[in-house]
Amino acid sequence: MDSQSIISAIDVEIAKLEQVKALLIDSGKLSSVSARKAAKRKTVTQPKKRTMSPEARKRIGDAQRKRWAATKKQASAPPAKTTAKSAKKASPVKAKKAAPKKAVKRTLSPEARKRIANAQRKRWAATKKQKSAASSKRATKKAAPKKTAKAAPAVAMPEAQKSEAPA
Repeated sequence: MDSQSIISAIDVEIAKLEQVKALLIDSGKLSSVSARKAAKRKTVTQPKKRTMSPEARKRIGDAQRKRWAATKKQASAPPAKTTAKSAKKASPVKAKKAAPKKAVKRTLSPEARKRIANAQRKRWAATKKQKSAASSKRATKKAAPKKTAKAAPAVAMPEAQKSEAPA
């Protein structure tokens, strides 16, 4: 059986089922209005939202406050003083990293600013001096007369001499 024949058989079955559905609706067993009402009745209703009694809410709140107090007490308690001997005997325990301190804005004094500015000006002057010295060397090289080597005139050798020339 090829796929076309299977598809046509399915289409025939669908058409038959639709006819049966139409007959049932028209026969009075299910009117269109009652069919809509039945569809509405079948919709799933949302479950009722759960509420907690005030006593239960109070118990949970008290328990959570107790946990918070315990963690605060543990964090704020100063570490016990240890001696050098007991520190060596004790196993190494990873300590919590301290929270990074907020960076304080640092400013320079006017004297420091002047020193930095003067040092920078000195560096700029040195760089400018190097550039001017390099450019003056280039200028002198360009101005100097170039020695030209006299090239021997290219003389065409007769073909007879070319063949006699040693290889």
